[in-house]
Amino acid sequence: MKHLEGPLLSGEKILVTGVTGSVAGPLARFLANENEVWGLARFRDSERREHLEQAGIMTCAGDVSSGGFEGVPDDFTYVLHLAWARGDFSRLHDVLRVNVEGTGLLLQHCRKAKAALVMSSTAVYSTNSDPWHAFTEDDPVGNGAAGHTASTSPASKLGQESVARFCALAFELPVVIARLNTFTGIPRSLPGLYVASVLGDRPVVLPGDPFPHSPIDVEDMKAQLEPLLDAASTPALTVNWCGDDVITAREWIALAAEWAGTDPRVTVEETQGGVTGNVSDAARRQAITGPCTRSAADSYRTLYESMMRSAH
Repeated sequence: MKHLEGPLLSGEKILVTGVTGSVAGPLARFLANENEVWGLARFRDSERREHLEQAGIMTCAGDVSSGGFEGVPDDFTYVLHLAWARGDFSRLHDVLRVNVEGTGLLLQHCRKAKAALVMSSTAVYSTNSDPWHAFTEDDPVGNGAAGHTASTSPASKLGQESVARFCALAFELPVVIARLNTFTGIPRSLPGLYVASVLGDRPVVLPGDPFPHSPIDVEDMKAQLEPLLDAASTPALTVNWCGDDVITAREWIALAAEWAGTDPRVTVEETQGGVTGNVSDAARRQAITGPCTRSAADSYRTLYESMMRSAH
């Protein structure tokens, strides 16, 4: 297994796809402080594109599914591939073109890079009857929510991972596949939606109770980019990108209600064979990055206070 060595992420030329997304945007802004960062997206929102350019990010409009990378350089030193499409099974072909074929076309275009991080999801894991089960990277995949919900995410993410592994070998491109758990620290996140629902006196529907997660703060994600890219290898390395501790959706909602001085409104709608927990084993990631700096509870409190300030 070939690994990278040496200092990273200063003076590099980095491509971030899906740069208008909730996670990709903050990561790109962070990297732009010390690197030449390009952001690829469809850019249907011109105002969002302008904000990225004001942050020092070179923007380029494109669609990874078509392989039309006109105007997109091919000499990036690092690639963060976070672009993805979602949809129900009526859009499966379109979703596969973006998430699976698009990944191959992008990595082919950027095959001269030192390393690529490909963002996957913990949705790929097969459903476990124990909601507190901590999924390891070697746990079974594929027999999960894809067969019980309208989401195409598990199936397309597994396809994406397979293509990324092929590209790592075919192009001798070091790749790290990061299976993202729940991210937090910004309003455009699942915990942020819970806070907004509580503050707006709206009920929250949970697919399970208490529904535990292993959330990671976006600030920790920024700090862990360098060691994760350093761990990229051929064959590709798969790692759970998650936090170090566990918190439940029920706790998130109860805490927000307590701080807001209101009563939580929760409805549980479980489906047979559906996902009831989202806990990841963090051991492999911890061995690469070291511990997180923000606990789930502290991160959530900071998020709540930030959203309260914005609301007033």
